[in-house]
This record gives sequence, C-alpha cells and structure tokens, in this order.
Amino acid sequence: MGAKNLLVELFVEELPPKALKKLGESFAATLTASLGSQGLLDAGSVATPYASPRRLAVHVTAVAARAADKAVQQKLMPVSVALDASGQPTPALLKKLAALGADAAVVPKLKRQMDGKAEVLFLDSVVPGATLAEGLQTALEAALAGLPIPKVMSYQLADGWSSVNFVRPAHRLVALYGAEVVPISVLGLQAGRETEAHRFEAANPIVSIRDADSYAAQMETEGAVIPGFAARRAEIEKQLKAAAAKEGLQPIEDEALLDEVTALVERPNVLTCRFEQEFLDVPQECLILTMKANQKYFPLLDAAGKLTNKFLVVSNIRPADPSAVIGGNERVVRPRLADAKFFFDQDRKKSLMDRIPGLAKVVYHNKLGTQGERVERVAALARAIGDKLGGEALANQADRAAVLSKADLLTDMVGEFPELQGIMGRYYALHDGEPAEIADAIEDHYKPRFAGDALPRNPAGLCVALADKLQTLADMFGIGQLPTGDKDPFALRRHALGVIRMLIERDLPLDLMWLFQAAKLADAKVTGQLMDFIYERLAGSLREQGYSALEVDAVVSQRPQRLGDIPKRLAAVRAFAALPEAASLAAANKRVGNILKKVSPGEAARVDAALLKEPAEIALNAALASAKPKADAAFEQGDYAASLQSLAALKGPVDAFFDHVMVNVDDAALRANRLGLLANLHAAMNRVADLSRLSA
Repeated sequence: MGAKNLLVELFVEELPPKALKKLGESFAATLTASLGSQGLLDAGSVATPYASPRRLAVHVTAVAARAADKAVQQKLMPVSVALDASGQPTPALLKKLAALGADAAVVPKLKRQMDGKAEVLFLDSVVPGATLAEGLQTALEAALAGLPIPKVMSYQLADGWSSVNFVRPAHRLVALYGAEVVPISVLGLQAGRETEAHRFEAANPIVSIRDADSYAAQMETEGAVIPGFAARRAEIEKQLKAAAAKEGLQPIEDEALLDEVTALVERPNVLTCRFEQEFLDVPQECLILTMKANQKYFPLLDAAGKLTNKFLVVSNIRPADPSAVIGGNERVVRPRLADAKFFFDQDRKKSLMDRIPGLAKVVYHNKLGTQGERVERVAALARAIGDKLGGEALANQADRAAVLSKADLLTDMVGEFPELQGIMGRYYALHDGEPAEIADAIEDHYKPRFAGDALPRNPAGLCVALADKLQTLADMFGIGQLPTGDKDPFALRRHALGVIRMLIERDLPLDLMWLFQAAKLADAKVTGQLMDFIYERLAGSLREQGYSALEVDAVVSQRPQRLGDIPKRLAAVRAFAALPEAASLAAANKRVGNILKKVSPGEAARVDAALLKEPAEIALNAALASAKPKADAAFEQGDYAASLQSLAALKGPVDAFFDHVMVNVDDAALRANRLGLLANLHAAMNRVADLSRLSA
C-alpha cells in the first residue's frame, strides 16, 4: 500500500503569544500520535510542526491512505451459556453475535478455548483498517481537544445559529494528502487547500497550497509568512545579532522575550531605534524592564553590559522606507521612559526610612498581620543570625538592612514594576546615604530568586536573605499554609531551596533547629513538618546534582543539623562505599539495626566487660574500643572520610561475632550485655551516615 505526505493547517485569529509554542507542539504531537495509533504511519514517519500567530499546522511524512486490516479475537461467553444441550446457539449467544454484526451462520466457526476453569467461545474476525479521512478526522479532533488551553471562547459560525468553542475563532482548514484534499471538517470548517497570507506583505491575500510538501515554501514566497516557529525564531535571532553588531553593541539576552516576539510576527524585520540620552539617568533595570515588558523591545548594551540609548524592534512588515515604523516606535517608547523617570525622581523625594511607618498599613496576611509586623520579625531573626555569624557589628548591619528591606514596596516604581523590588531599594538606599553593604543587602535579600541564581554578595545580605526566607516558612507553616501538589502560592519550596543553598554553599555554622528556634517556632508539630519539608527538598536537590539515591538516603536520613557539612558527608560516604569492607559492614549495620528495633528502650544496657564470654564478642569489644576513639576524633574535626575509614577495621570482628555469638540467649543479663555491645557498634558506625542504606 503506497504512502504520501500529509499537511494539516488550521487558520485562526491571533493566538495567545505566550502559549503559541506549546500550542504548536501539542497540536502536531497529538495529531501524529493519533494517526500512529490507528496504524496510518510507519516507523519512519516524521512530523514537522508549524506555528505562527494565525496558524497551527503539521506536516507528516509516509502516511498510509488506509490502515492495514486487523485480525481480532473476541471473547463471547462460556460454552455452557452459549449452547444448549443439543449444541444449538442459545438466544444469549445470538444476541451477542448480532451486537457484533454477525449471525448464526458463524456459530460452526467459533473457537472453543479454556479460559480458567471454563470452556469459552471466541469469535475470530477481521476489522477493516481506518481510511485516512476517518483516521485524520479522529486525530484532528483529538489534537484540538488536547491543546493546553486554560480558557476557550465561544463564537458563532457563519450560519448565525451554530456556535463552537475554541481558543480563537477559526476561519480555514487545509488538509492535503499529497496534492489531494482530505474530506474532513472541524469547528464548522470544511477542509480545502486555501489559506490566508500575511495581512499586508503578500501580493495576494489567499494562498492555494499545491501539495503537502510545498506548504512552507509557498507560505514564504507567496504568503510572506515564515510558518515554522523555530525557523522564525532563528531568523529573528540572526537579525538581532546583525543589527546590534552594526552598532557595535549587543542585544539583551532573554529567551522568554524572544519566544514571545516570535509568536507575535509572521514576517520578522528587525529595526534599530533610539531614545533621548537623558533617560539613561534612570536605573537601567527600570528602562530595560519597561521596554521588554510593555513594548517587547530588545534593549542594546555596550561591551560592559551597560544600557545604551538604542534598542531593537521586531516589526511584522518590511517597508522599503522603514523610517515611519522606526519613528512610530520611538514615539511610543518615550512616554514609557518618561513615566519611569518621573517615578524615579518622585520616589527619591522620600527616604526609605520615612516610608517604614507606611508598612504598618499594608496587610501581609490576614492571619499574620501587616508588612510592618513581618519586617519586625525578619529583623529580629536577621540580627540573631548576624550575631551568631559575626558578632555585634554584623548583627547591626543585618538589622538595619532588614528594617529597610521592604520599604521600597511603597514606592511608585515598585508599584508599577513589582519585579524591581529590592533592586530599587538598593538605588534608593544609596541615594539616602546608606553604606554600600546595607544597600547591597537590601537588593540581595530576595536572592536566590530562582534556580541557579546568585547568592547574596555580602554577609549582611546573607543574614537578611536567610531570615526573610526562614521567617516566611515559619509563618506559613505556623498557620497551616503548606504547599499541596503543584500549588505553592507563597513559593515555599523555592524559599526552602534558597535556605538550603545558602547554608551549604556558604558552609554556614548554623544548626537548623537553632534557626527554627530563633524564628520563634515553638510548636513541636509545626517544627517537625518544616524539618521534614526542608530535608525532602534537600534530598531532591542532591539527587539532581548527581548524587546517588543510596548516598543521599544514607546522609539525609540522619538529619544532620548543620547542612554545610552535607557535601563532606556525601564525599565520605562515596569514599567509604569504594572500600572492600564497605558491603559487609553495611549489611552488618543493617542487621544490627533490625535487631535493635525489636528491643525495648530499657533493655539495651551498658557493656560489662566481665560478662563478655565468647572470644568473638571479646574481640569485637576490643576492636570497637580501638576504632571508636579514632573515628570520633576524626568526626569532631570534620574529617568524615577518615572517620568512616577508621571503621573498616571492624569488618573481621563484626563478621566473627555474627558467625559465633548468639545475641538473643535466655540469660537476660548476657542478652542485655550483647545488645549493649551492638548498640555501641551501631552508634559508632552511623555518626556520619546511616551505612545500612548502602546495603542492597
């Protein structure tokens, strides 16, 4: 059976730009998967997605005109029910056959097979393969139903009576199998070969697609549209770099902005514009954000990364004289920049310190009070952390930065651009005469804002960032606002990961329990929940960094309070696991743990040397007495690798003990003494990590 290539295009009104890439990928993937599941594709079929602001399309190679017929065997019913005593079909069997489109004539051909303990009748039949029209109709409906659209709109069809629901009104449907139109319909549209070209750039408004393979080329040449999302994005990126290089500058890198602009234009044309030099007196973060967020422009930076007064526009038209387009964009951006300058000038008329009383009027959470009260809690915790890490001097810096940290929330600039919180606080603090350390800490206390973000640059910023995140966690857990599933409105998972990163990467000498107590976490249940939450995030983060599940479980299961020790513990566990004695000791440790689990708390007594009778238990006690001090000394010095390696000498005595000594003897004193010996062994072996987790 021959195969041809297939093209399907749905032409619609402008699709949501931030969703276009996913819509195009989903449309192509779901439609192709449905065709494949119906047997209309072969192993070598390739799908190419297309997505532009006004169309979703897919080109699929090697599509069959009809799927192969399938031999199927259908289970009917037990013979005892299907046939009467004389072997004739019962009404029940005839009714079942009729439902399957068969009659009594097939009864002699039915197969008898044992199914469990009963003999059952089976019907062998051939199901005709789906035609392309049937299969494509099913696939297209599945593709539209599966689009990741949070909300659809309802609109009337041309008849004025019928209405359909879709993300945007659809106007044309193209379905070509080679050069033939496939007779399908969807959203009130009948498939054809005509689609619409670029609104302004094409010579003719309608493009008649010759065949499936000419789609992309015809759309570019006749329709003035680059239909492929990836191709259009690459073209924009190439033009941006070329235009910037011509000015000796570089465009700002923003993948999300590039995706969004790609979803806004069909025929990209990058143009260079400029604005007045005076606007550069405004912090560049403000100007960059207003140009990107409001206008979808690409600001240009110099070699030092400093903003210039030039920017790039991605236009959807290519006029011979672009001056009108350039002038229009320059006029549009000017009021935006003027607003930013006005906000900046007005905000500096009032100091951050003078804004602090206003925080008492801003509700943080109806169960947690105002932002002013929250700042007091954060400042107290930041001071405590600062005092612990650097004494009174750092405590004072952390306190000052924390007190000022949220004041910029009341400025006009942050009110207009919430993304600038902290960033503007730093500029305003410097304007107020605050030391650079304080100003930097105000900006940095939000860090890390996302995965891979930098940590605060100075100790004061570290103290405030830790305090802000920990206090948020303590407050939210305290009122029962825990993340559930994919819902985390207060970004508590991100806060927890930020705390973990700061404690580990800066190797801070701070215990988790001390931090919780400093954050005024008094409820034992809440403390336990938050502790579990932190360690779950820690385990996930370590696994993402490449540590094995066994290594992570061995270390994290011990709940080490000082997270800065985690990397050294993991390295020690990895080194220990490479020792020839490791597997045996890990298995023995697991066995000891299982024995001790069954012992009541008061039964495992201290070891009395006089009660040690068997040579193997005497030898183990002596070996432990020799190895434990070395392991403990190395542990106290933070040399976890040496601590674990000191235990390797216990392999022989431990193996001999389990070979020759019975622990659960009838003599209570002897049993307690041996359990005490095992308890000492277990405690010595598991200070760095739970070695039993390394046992397969």
